[in-house]
Amino acid sequence: MRLRHHSGRVVHLSHGTHERPARDLPAVVEHLDAYAAVRDRLAVDTLGVSLWLPPTLAAALAIDGRSRTRLRAELEARGLEIVTLSGAPYAEGGDEDPAVPDWSHPARLEYTLDLARILTDLLPEDAVRGAVTTTGLGPREGWDAAKQKAAARVLSRLSAGLAEVAWHTGRAVRVGFQPEPGFVLDDTDSIVEAFGRLDRDRLGVCLDLADLACTWESPVAALDRLAAAGVAVIRVEIAAALEATDPVAAAEALRGYVEAGHPHQVTNPAGAKVDDLTQALADFPPGPWRVRCHVPLHTPPPPPLTATTEVWQAALRHLLSGVHPGTEYLAVESPAGGTGAQLAYLKSALGELGLSPPAEACAAH
Repeated sequence: MRLRHHSGRVVHLSHGTHERPARDLPAVVEHLDAYAAVRDRLAVDTLGVSLWLPPTLAAALAIDGRSRTRLRAELEARGLEIVTLSGAPYAEGGDEDPAVPDWSHPARLEYTLDLARILTDLLPEDAVRGAVTTTGLGPREGWDAAKQKAAARVLSRLSAGLAEVAWHTGRAVRVGFQPEPGFVLDDTDSIVEAFGRLDRDRLGVCLDLADLACTWESPVAALDRLAAAGVAVIRVEIAAALEATDPVAAAEALRGYVEAGHPHQVTNPAGAKVDDLTQALADFPPGPWRVRCHVPLHTPPPPPLTATTEVWQAALRHLLSGVHPGTEYLAVESPAGGTGAQLAYLKSALGELGLSPPAEACAAH
């Protein structure tokens, strides 16, 4: 979905759903049918979509031009477009550890460059560049000097590979690293430090605004620090985390968000971090808490819980209020049942922040 910033530039809003991974091209096409139904419900001409392709499928598509052409045709037939691809999870079945391999391993490089090559063939005709998202380098635990040195070599090869893709295709692809708790890239300090050694022309960050809320940093101050350090905010995931001002009083409501096999980290303003909500409900670190659990943007959680709505709204206001937009790509994920309502709400909220509705967005990039 294309929205127009007051500068005249286009900001792309893409939508993703929590689907099981598509292991082959027919399964990807089935996912596209679900997105097309959302586009119909929203009554928009074009809907931007976020896709995740597992490594084996990405490797096959990267060397099969006919399959990429077919996928492009399937997108166009449904009024869908892709400007970003997700490469953060690295798994075939969706249940494997998403942090393995990390960016000290060449497999992460190969997967990301495969996605970049695919994306250049999927971009709309008038698009000159797109983006691939990836992990925040790797888990901080065990990230030693040897891993840092190996990652530096791999990231140098990534920059060279992206330059080669641009040279061959005439289209640039940038890579956005997603900071998250427990990873080498987790807060503004770690991002600024890391990007002092990285290629800031082709590499940047993909900010999840629920994760940003769980750092307890001021979103405006964090964005200003990234800008001052020359770190591009390539993509922004519009998301709200769960918040409990008084966790003891909200314990019963919080238990409703416990998911076996899906830990939700808990943080507080003092810097305490608990790996899972279940553990936090047993130990009760001092409140308030923010829980790394995406909650719907358009409906509040049950009281006395709240959502970090102020964080994502403040971040978007800051990103969109300048002479030029502070990011090219916005994204939102929602469960299949709440897709239409959440997107309609967000489209209205972005309009209030100065982005024109899709029908008014210009096609120029």
